[in-house]
Amino acid sequence: MKFFFNIPILLIGLALILLGARWMIVDQPWMLDQVANEERLGMSFDQLFNNEINRTLPDYLKQIYRFFGLWVIVIGVFVCSFSRPVMTSDSKIRFLLLICVGIMCYSGLALAVFWIPSSPFIYLGCTMVLLHVVSFYAHINYK
Repeated sequence: MKFFFNIPILLIGLALILLGARWMIVDQPWMLDQVANEERLGMSFDQLFNNEINRTLPDYLKQIYRFFGLWVIVIGVFVCSFSRPVMTSDSKIRFLLLICVGIMCYSGLALAVFWIPSSPFIYLGCTMVLLHVVSFYAHINYK
């Protein structure tokens, strides 16, 4: 059961690291979810950025996404660090890890479904919830 607890949590952590790195590296990270973002804005990014008052908005968005990406990477590193078998042999640590990762996965998916229902990140959120459920089941049956 250790394998079924650790691997799904580790995969969630690795996914967070990759997502965060992508948001930090891409020149226009808001375009990674262009359709959903434009749907939420009610206009295209071209329309938004063409307005003179918004000429510095791309730089501001890039800054925000860089910080967001950094935070997501750090969270992923924490999740990966605490998913090691040495750490998860203690049931209290497993439980806390499940609580924290669960809050992140379920609330993130709920917010995405509510605010950006056309986002392809919803599929990633569903996958993370499924991985969390597998880890939760493994925690219950951990020996």
